[in-house]
Order: sequence, then C-alpha cells, then structure tokens
Amino acid sequence: MRRKLRMLFIFIILFIIASIISVYSYGTFAKKAKGEDSYALPVIENQTPIDFAVAKGLAEHPNESGLILVTDNLDAFAIRAITAREAGRSLDLQYYIWKDDLTGKLLDLELLKAADRGVKIRLLLDDMNAHGRNSILAALNVHPNIQIRMFNPTRARDNGLVRGVELILRALSVNRRMHNKAWIADGRIAIVGGRNVGDEYFAASKEKNFFDADLVMSGQIVAETSHIFDQFWNSDSAIPLEALIKTDIDALDNFRISIIDARNSKSAEPYIGQIEQTESMKAVLQGQGEMKLHWTKDVHVYSDPPEKVTDENKENWLIYKLLPAMVSADSTLKVISPYFVPRETGLEKFAELSEKGIHIDILTNSLAANDVLLVHGGYAPYRVPLLEHGINLYELKTFGKVDQSFFGSSGASLHTKAFLVDDRIGFVGSLNFDPRSVMLNTEMGVLFSEPTILAALAKEFEQRSSADYSYKLILEDGDLRWLDESDKQNPQIWDEEPQSSWWQRITAKIAGWLPIESQL
Repeated sequence: MRRKLRMLFIFIILFIIASIISVYSYGTFAKKAKGEDSYALPVIENQTPIDFAVAKGLAEHPNESGLILVTDNLDAFAIRAITAREAGRSLDLQYYIWKDDLTGKLLDLELLKAADRGVKIRLLLDDMNAHGRNSILAALNVHPNIQIRMFNPTRARDNGLVRGVELILRALSVNRRMHNKAWIADGRIAIVGGRNVGDEYFAASKEKNFFDADLVMSGQIVAETSHIFDQFWNSDSAIPLEALIKTDIDALDNFRISIIDARNSKSAEPYIGQIEQTESMKAVLQGQGEMKLHWTKDVHVYSDPPEKVTDENKENWLIYKLLPAMVSADSTLKVISPYFVPRETGLEKFAELSEKGIHIDILTNSLAANDVLLVHGGYAPYRVPLLEHGINLYELKTFGKVDQSFFGSSGASLHTKAFLVDDRIGFVGSLNFDPRSVMLNTEMGVLFSEPTILAALAKEFEQRSSADYSYKLILEDGDLRWLDESDKQNPQIWDEEPQSSWWQRITAKIAGWLPIESQL
C-alpha cells in the first residue's frame, strides 16, 4: 500500500511540474506569436453598396440604431451571404464554431469572393472546435486579404494524442472558451445572436436543427460591436493562424476547386435560391421588403472582456450588466435558454422574484431535444424546486406532433438565448443561463427596448413554448410530470422524460450525481 501511495504521490508531483512547464511554455509562445494590433477600417460615406444601403436610414435616424429580429434559419443564412456579397470594404467575423459542412463551405465561398474583389477580412474563431478545419482555414489564410486568428488555441494541431496531453496539462486555461458570435460588414451592419456557422443553424442538417435568433443591426450599435471585436482580435489570447499551421502555397488553389464543387451540388440549391430570392441589403435596410429595421436609441451590445479567460476584469463581465435588468421585473420575466443550470444562487433569485408576484416562464430543451446530456443532468434536479416556487417550466419537444419533426425528417433543438422583462426590456445573445456561460466562457449579446422587436421576441417565446412545440412541466403529488396538450381533446401526461431513450435517461441521471455542475 505504501509503495502505491508513494507512486501516486510521485505521479501527482510530476503532473503538477509538467503542467507548470506547459503553461509557462505556452505563455512564452503566445507572447512571441501575438500578431500586430489592427482595428476596424474607418467608415467612409458612399464608398460601398452597403454604405449606400444604410445612408437613408442613418440620415432619418441620427444617433440611433436599427434592429431586425431574425428567427428563420434560411433568412439567417441568406442575410450573412448577402452582406458578404455586397461588402466592399471589410468583414469582421467572430465565431465559436464554423463548420466544414454545406453551409459553412457556401459562406467560405462568399468570403473568398469578397476577398478577391479587395474586401479586407478578419476571421476570429475559438480554437476548441476548429481543428477539423485546419486545412481549410490555412488555405483561406494564404489569401492576402484574409487574416485568421484563433482564440486560446492549442499548439498541437495534427496529432490527436499530443493535443490531448496539452489539453490535460493546460486544463484550467483551455477550459475557458470564446462563445461570442458577431458578423460585421463594412462597419455598417452587424449580426449578433446565438447562431454559429453550420448546417444545424441554417436548417440544413439531416439529424437535428436548431431554433435560434439573431439581431441584424445598423447605426450606432455597429461601432459598439466593432469595438468589442477589436478588443478580442488584439487580445493576448488571439494567435495568428500562421503561427500555428504551416501552409502549402497551393492550398488556396486546391480549396477553390473543392468549394466550387460544394456550390454546384444539389444540396446547395435551396441555399443559393434563398440568396437570390432575398432582397438586397438596400431593400432590407430601407424597409422595402418583409424585413424592416426598427430604430431606437435604447439599445447596446455588451460582451464579456477577453480577459475573462484569465479570470480577470470581473467587474466588466456580462452577467453583471444583465442581472440588474432581469431583477428589475415588475410583472413578468420570460427566459429562453437551451442549457439551463441555475445553481442554488439562481434558484434563490428566481424564487425571490416569484415571491414578489413576478410571473416567470422559462423555456429550455427537453432531454430528447438537448444535444448535451451532461447539461440536462445538471438542470434536472432544479425542476421540482422551481415548480414549487411557482415558476413555469417548458421543455422543447424534439418532435412536434407524434413522429413529425419541425424540420421535415430531422429533429429540433432549442439554441436561442434570450429574455424578456415586462415586455419592456429584451436580450438576444450567446449567453446560456448556466455556470459555463456565466463564469468560464466569454459571451455577448444585445440589450434593447424597441417595442416592435420586443413584441416579435415575445411572439417567438409564445410560439416555442406552446403545446405544439413544448411540454409544460407540472407536479402531481410532488412528482414531476410532462403535460402534452398538443391534442386538446386527448392531452397526454408523461411520468418520465418524453421521447427519450433509456440510455439518454441513464446518462443524464449519472451526470446529475457527478460534481461537475460548475463546468456545465
């Protein structure tokens, strides 16, 4: 026994030493590899098609910001593609995930076309999910008008084993990720919300697609968004891709061939068609189409600082800007969060509001709809206490009516992150109500008080929490039940997680026992 304890002690000491060396070595590398600071290009009047598109609105609404709420997945794809297609000066893009799938490649193509005509592109990606795109990113980075930086990357790129060792040795630092999502075109239009870039965010996945929301914005708020992007781009955690990956000069030419194949595929036709059918940005921004900007002075975009990854600058963390708005509720609070783990502190806050007479509705994923079972395991124990405090819980169905999905053959999952306070304050962004978003990842979003957008967000909440889309959770003699009233004549009550498999239930149950809540 003593021998085993001695060996364990030696292993722990060696691991600690190796971790210290790894963290120190990475810090030295990051300082040397850090790129030169650069900033959003100056906005020039009437220089690009987008400049002309926004001119009328800006003239009529000086010192204001215009907003459009985009909940349709095809529209969300099209408006990104069109802004890239019509950009003439710059594209600054910041994402947690950018996949190498159909819609990811189609947007890659739009970036490449923009760069070919002289548009300056800065692409900042979180590194955790980017390794499958190493070759594609490296090819794009060859282009003289495209710069790519990775946020909090690993130095190991190709060898999975070596990368795994680095992840373990740098566990505390690599556990903190950049979850921000922003798309900024010509410094004139910004898109901020919950969507990453990938098929499931644009209704192209055959497995499961997300309900999500973005705000398309023009006016004063775009400068705020650009300032946030510059902070992250120039932070110590953003490393130029060329410091991590060496690229063959022919990579870009080879990539052009492969991406054209994706563009010409049959599966791309609905997305190419959607771009062609969607109005130009001039029509959108001047209110000539179905989408129309709604102008207000009462809107701001907020973000965690990039220093959050080193546990610094806490007074400027996003949650401290949002909490005052949430607890200011006089009558109602509606929360949409795909991952919802309130912890005891959150439970107490919701309970206090409920005791004051605030009507609270929370919409999150059911077990079957949740794409992260561990998070559901962290959420599950709070359901009964929340219901006991008079808080209404709704869980999204992965399928609507029996064996019929909301997206054809694939299932649905909630990805929208939003809240409404008294129908007078709204938020749309990337922040989940869970410990990871609050304490570990960097997040961003838009806080606003524009009545038309508030009404649209309220309508989205009502639709997704309705019986056609969600279960209402209830208590029967203290036991949790799922009420399905989609068939008004024959409502159904479930006594276990509906539409879920036995292995999903077991996995979530075990996760609820593990001491990992702070990481969820």
